[in-house]
Amino acid sequence: MKRPQNAALFLDIARRLMSQPAAPFHEHGVAAEVQAICDEHGLFCDADATGNLIVRLTKACKARPLVLAAHMDHPGFEFIRRRDAQTWIARFLGGVPESYFRKGIPLRVMPQGAPARLGRRVPGKVKYFEILLRKPLIDKPGFAVWDLPAYRAQRDRISGRACDDLIGVAAVLATLIRLKRARVSTNVIGAISRAEEVGFHGALMIATSGILKRDALVISLETSRELPGVSMGRGVIVRVGDRASVFASDATRYLGEIASHLAKNRKEAFQFQRALMGGGTCEGTAYQEFGFSTAAVCVALGNYHNCAPGNRIAAEYVSIADALSMVELLTVAAKRMGSFDVLTRKLSTRLQKLLSEARLNFSRRVRKSKSGE
Repeated sequence: MKRPQNAALFLDIARRLMSQPAAPFHEHGVAAEVQAICDEHGLFCDADATGNLIVRLTKACKARPLVLAAHMDHPGFEFIRRRDAQTWIARFLGGVPESYFRKGIPLRVMPQGAPARLGRRVPGKVKYFEILLRKPLIDKPGFAVWDLPAYRAQRDRISGRACDDLIGVAAVLATLIRLKRARVSTNVIGAISRAEEVGFHGALMIATSGILKRDALVISLETSRELPGVSMGRGVIVRVGDRASVFASDATRYLGEIASHLAKNRKEAFQFQRALMGGGTCEGTAYQEFGFSTAAVCVALGNYHNCAPGNRIAAEYVSIADALSMVELLTVAAKRMGSFDVLTRKLSTRLQKLLSEARLNFSRRVRKSKSGE
């Protein structure tokens, strides 16, 4: 299958990021890979006091900031204490229903990469489990993840242990690299956060830190559970809202105008959908509630949080074409930020024209009625 232009860049970034296991508060491998990618491509990448990453095209730019927000973590197990030489107690961090935690599920213990399996639930504790190691470890383990393939790209599908939200992080970096290569004068910032799966901890720290200017337009990037009304393979989703919020009308309209233009002029090469993705709450709500003008985009996700039919744990997957359409939309949106007001006023201009027509039509009808015609 022939892949669209710029696919190689995105797929290489996605492969590198997804090869790094992560869980909430245990994103160090992903963070190191983000830093390495930024160094290779001349992007400025700094960590804040809590380990969130802020990536910039340039050190300073006066244009209104466009912030692309995504998170590095994925649901996983955090080790608490040792019970015996080969048994540890860990708690699961993230949203996976109880029915999926079946004894014997294969795990990988990090950072050692040691094989293990899920043991019994700990009585009286919510989502605390025994982790059973094959062999004793010399050093204390930090976290554990499902023992699933890290990354595969076949035909039009990326699958792996953690598409959520490393596909979003890959899209942020691919967008910034494309803009840098094009030497675009724009103020685009990647806000790559930690610990989203336990309540937006990283995003909340960024939103309240003063790192971002208050006039910034924040776009939250996610992979989101496929729901009725959207279909995988039909393009990026302009996310009107999530389970908790409806996002800024003008910001959403801006993305919609850009997407409509791309779809009209690039035929089948670019597709998009527009929907309120109410399956969960994303970082967009966190930024919006702390005063930022916010929009969101996502791609449809299969096996959300590794939850497959039949209460099975399986790899997540997304459409490559959908992910590339997200990068394309964000790249063009960044390039056209100077036209934000013009594009978002299009609707108002159309309505004002219709209002003039309405006044004229009603005036004519009233005159005809009075004259008895």
